[in-house]
Amino acid sequence: MARLSFSRELAVRRRSLEEPAFRRPFSGGFATAAEAPALTVNRLPLSRGLAGELLAHPAEAPVRRPFSRGLTPARRLCRAAARFRPRRPAFAAACLAGVLALAGCAPADPAPASSGGSGPAAAAVIGLTYIPNIQFAPFYVVDADGGLPAGVTLRHHGSSEGLFTALASGEEQFIVAGGDEILQARSQAVDVVAVAAYYRRYPVRLIVLADSPIQSAADLEGHSVGLPGPYGENWFALVIAMKAAGLTDAEVTVKSIGYTQQAALVSGQVDAVVGFSNGDATAFAASGIPVRAIDLDVPLVSICLATTGAYAAAHPETVKATVAALRAGLAATVADPRHALDVAGRYIPDFTDADARASAERVLAATTELFVDDAGSVDGPLDPAQWEKMAAAMLDAGLVDPVDAAAALTNAYAVP
Repeated sequence: MARLSFSRELAVRRRSLEEPAFRRPFSGGFATAAEAPALTVNRLPLSRGLAGELLAHPAEAPVRRPFSRGLTPARRLCRAAARFRPRRPAFAAACLAGVLALAGCAPADPAPASSGGSGPAAAAVIGLTYIPNIQFAPFYVVDADGGLPAGVTLRHHGSSEGLFTALASGEEQFIVAGGDEILQARSQAVDVVAVAAYYRRYPVRLIVLADSPIQSAADLEGHSVGLPGPYGENWFALVIAMKAAGLTDAEVTVKSIGYTQQAALVSGQVDAVVGFSNGDATAFAASGIPVRAIDLDVPLVSICLATTGAYAAAHPETVKATVAALRAGLAATVADPRHALDVAGRYIPDFTDADARASAERVLAATTELFVDDAGSVDGPLDPAQWEKMAAAMLDAGLVDPVDAAAALTNAYAVP
């Protein structure tokens, strides 16, 4: 049975250049070494045995899951700098709670950013990931209410598109991505810098049945835990939490279960699963399954708005105006979630379905808790100390090469 190891080594030998390898999170979105030689070293903190077993037997074939930054049940084949249109039906009731994606609020092929000039009128595209979802409500709200700067539009990624591909090619000027993803991308020489927080709290949870003896990551000793696979925020949180608890590969059984957390936990296939507070935990509750969602308390930074250092230097006023617009959208969503739901209906296909709206309402309520800090504010700056802690934890766990955390974020464009 596959077991977890924290040795710092490559999980799987690189696939041949002819074979399109599925995109692992934080690899910059490129599929093969031929496409992006500098970005294809994907270090995963696990033994070759576990990596081979998890990656050789995927649950399905890959579609990206929101903010997990990994591949979703259907393993994606990525092609660098290529555009794809989403293939997945939006808002499927079975996966809505766990899936986060993108807003269909922009043209399928938006105009690229202007190469000259600066200021608020500079054209820019904000890259939102994958299928339309209520978790992007603040962007929908500020767009619908006319709050985006002139020339700034929203664009969704295709199901087979890499996270940073369009940003690197200049097709997008902003991207919504995890702080941990940004840090790993920078460790692989991607020019990406966080300019504002989107989630103020890290959403990954260890989910167990209500009567389980497991109370923390330390209690996983002698138990099994399921997660989609060795990628994404689920994986990073589990690796770092187990390492902090002093657990070894001989003490915990880790299973790759795809996006089947409910079935795997309820059937007893695993003793615990790793998921999201605003996705998986919400779905369990909606299904009437009594569970506990345990905060793993990992020093990781979740979703941010990011751009490239080059674009920020060339168009500082556009970056400032975009950060201000995001904060306005967040504040409006928190203050009036019903308005946010109504607006989202214009962007999310099939949103008129009663079950879809009910699911969206539950997910939005849980997501709103992630939008605010302890003081209930959406305007707080990015915390350099938190990023330093994240960099140290990820380096210690073998998730990144040495990287300058201070250079991965800036508060220079956040107007008080």
